Amino acid sequence: MAESESLYLSIGVLGISGGSLLLLVNNYASSPGEALITNTALGVLLLIFAALLAYSGVRRSQSHSVLFGTLCLTVSALWCGSGLVHILAGENIINGSRGLRNAMVPGLAAFTLALLVICIVAILCHEVVLSFIALSICLACAHQIAGLADSAFGQAATAVCYLMVCFVGAYFGSGRLLSYITQRKIQLPGTFNKDSVKPMQNQEANDVVTVGVIMNLLSASVLACPLLGVVPKLFSGHVPWLWTAGVFQLGVCVKSYRSMDTLAATFYGFTSILRFTEGYTALVVHFTNQVPYSPVPFPVVFSVLFFILALFNLQGGFVNTIYQLFFVAYCIAIASEPQSFFQRGTQGVQAAIFVVSTFVLFITLYNMASSNKIPTGAGFLKNLLARSNRFVLQTNSKELHAPYLGYSKYADAEVLGHGCSVLAAFSITASFSSGNPLAILILPWAVVSGGVLHLICGSVAFARGKTLESTTFILYGIMWTVWGLTRFGGLYGDVRGLHLAVGIISFMLFNVLVTAGALFLNKAWFIYTFTFQLILISFLLDAVGALPYGYDIVVTIILGLVSFYMFLASIFNCTFKSPQMPFGDPFIKLSGFGGGKDSCPHLPARKSASVQQIAEIMKNGGICGMPTDTVYVLVAACNRPQAVEKAYRVKKQAKERPMSLWISSIRQLEPVRDQISPLLWDFMEAAWPSSISLVIARAPWMEFFGLSDSSKYIGTPQSIAIRIPDCTVATHLINAVGPIAVTSANPTGEADTTHHNQVYAKLGDKVDGVLCDGPSPENIASTVVDCTKIETGQIGFFRVGLIPKSKVLQIFEEIQKKHVHGQMNAAFETDVTDHLTVSQTNLSETQTDSGIGRNSPADSQSSLDHSHHDHQEEEDESL
Repeated sequence: MAESESLYLSIGVLGISGGSLLLLVNNYASSPGEALITNTALGVLLLIFAALLAYSGVRRSQSHSVLFGTLCLTVSALWCGSGLVHILAGENIINGSRGLRNAMVPGLAAFTLALLVICIVAILCHEVVLSFIALSICLACAHQIAGLADSAFGQAATAVCYLMVCFVGAYFGSGRLLSYITQRKIQLPGTFNKDSVKPMQNQEANDVVTVGVIMNLLSASVLACPLLGVVPKLFSGHVPWLWTAGVFQLGVCVKSYRSMDTLAATFYGFTSILRFTEGYTALVVHFTNQVPYSPVPFPVVFSVLFFILALFNLQGGFVNTIYQLFFVAYCIAIASEPQSFFQRGTQGVQAAIFVVSTFVLFITLYNMASSNKIPTGAGFLKNLLARSNRFVLQTNSKELHAPYLGYSKYADAEVLGHGCSVLAAFSITASFSSGNPLAILILPWAVVSGGVLHLICGSVAFARGKTLESTTFILYGIMWTVWGLTRFGGLYGDVRGLHLAVGIISFMLFNVLVTAGALFLNKAWFIYTFTFQLILISFLLDAVGALPYGYDIVVTIILGLVSFYMFLASIFNCTFKSPQMPFGDPFIKLSGFGGGKDSCPHLPARKSASVQQIAEIMKNGGICGMPTDTVYVLVAACNRPQAVEKAYRVKKQAKERPMSLWISSIRQLEPVRDQISPLLWDFMEAAWPSSISLVIARAPWMEFFGLSDSSKYIGTPQSIAIRIPDCTVATHLINAVGPIAVTSANPTGEADTTHHNQVYAKLGDKVDGVLCDGPSPENIASTVVDCTKIETGQIGFFRVGLIPKSKVLQIFEEIQKKHVHGQMNAAFETDVTDHLTVSQTNLSETQTDSGIGRNSPADSQSSLDHSHHDHQEEEDESL
């Protein structure tokens, strides 16, 4: 892990050096009359470096180096916005040096301040290299602003700043890369010291929120500059900065879900809508020479959503709440002025956001990077509610965001999804004139909030195993995008007819299926999908020219109110453990639906009381799902033959894949040790506990475990697989129950079960209990070793799983060497010395196994490879 982190760091630093070299050469070699590199070429190259830095910053942020990740992503956004501006200038969309100045200055001013804050925090945290790079690029941006006014001064000074970045970055980055290539055998002085790029103090913190704050700072700078007279007005040259901020905030939204931070993901999803809308208004002015009119309903509803989000952010401290209240004021300003983004009231609020974003950036970044903390009042709400018995905050975020099926690293996205449904619904309630459709600010509200963010929420829901919710969000996202572009983007025109209605009818048919599926989910989702069907009907009537007056307004308001309830309930329920706002029971409840928690207890595996409860279920003849060191398995007590038979039939066990026997310790075999081959005994001791299953010949001592009538379901008439799992939960359960019969927790022929919710989903309500421990640590089954001929010095492999073949052979070789020197079990009646001697005399004739790399008795004649054996499928996949 340390090596890969060093690689991402070196990629990032070298990327910064490469981009700085490009700008150094361009600024130094360009004359006031002619640039060395054309604007279009310079813009494309900057975009390439921006993509490289974004990759490095995202990957590096996963290892919790918040300062380096923030620096990389900040410089990436700087060069992305600058590159796009240069491309627009190169294509003559921005005219003249004056236009280039007006386009560049607001963005450069924002990044100058942001990099200065990063530099100060890096100095306070003793990050010398990062502080120097941040300060140098900060000064380069400041001098570039001056150079736009006086190229004779600014270009040379900018080149000097980038020259310093090149020298320091090239040395540091090359040193880290050389260390990675040589596996730390060569380390340049100063590239590895104890203060270099320290890990973030709070491993659970969402370290990308600082980038989201910087993007708010960027947008605020663009809109506040016209108010301050820095630039004449908002125009198309500012669109690259605004849309760069929007794209990066979408990335922050997704990364926040990866950090299990639902509230931050929702906030930056909302702010990205504002960024795209701000850029869209500038484009409308450019193409139509009309300043778009902003409808009242949407920003009013947006302010309500921001206010609710700010209230629930109190659990994170007063800083976030106060900061988000500024966006409440911003939305109110948009609603109060017809041409909001071009009027002074809205621009004045953005000027205030510019100032407060600077302080929030410093506080957030410092608290993440330093062991010292600036008080933010984070524990106030928790302490306040601790005195109340009515409201109980959610505490276990891992259980709260556990996926429904499979493996997921994302938090629940329903809060943002329902919030976007509210915004999209109320955006189309605005009256629509027969003039230019772009003149009314509806398109970005519908397409971005209803379309883009719905698709993101659908993707997150899919990753979490929420199939119906994922389908709904994706279907509605496509519908909002298509309808928004068609109806409010000028593509609709005056065309009416059946050919347009056919597409809407297809969406209605799909939504009928979604609505039918919601019958099995809960009442709230059914009402939500049914109401959307009414909106689709209004779209259809509008397409054929038969829409009754007011019908579309009524149904969109109804959808908005239903979505608002679901938004409020989702954010309330993910914040409070009790009370919970109800979604309602499903209209139709199928047996086994909803995780089976009513009929089948799902208990946390890390609690001893849960293990004991599952043990009691098994002692009473029940079968249960259990986590292991590999995948989830279905288990039954060996001394309960009816339970073993039940597990066999629930699993739909194939006859050629029998169940296996698990014990918790080899000490359980001590009473029958005199009946076990000494070589096999020592091999068991050396191999266990692990993910190695040993297939051994049946013997009378098997009855010691009380298999009785259940023995016909465990193993074959000739052999049986036995294992001690390397899993604390499993061994505790076996200690409480006794030896258990084990099979994989899935019907024969299906994929292995890798999450506790899959146990019930695959096997139904015939399972009597499930121990829940989230995703499986491994998605590979155990290695199955054939030990039926071990007395002759031979082992084979039915399956090579988690433990490699070479490791098993190495263990067996060491045991063989021990027995060659005469260490025998005196109680064992069969003399195996002759067999071992014969095996050893053949060492010179053996061929080296590729897994070991040297001759051993376990490599050829003493090792049977069953990869093509007739009994390859003899053992179950969970062994």
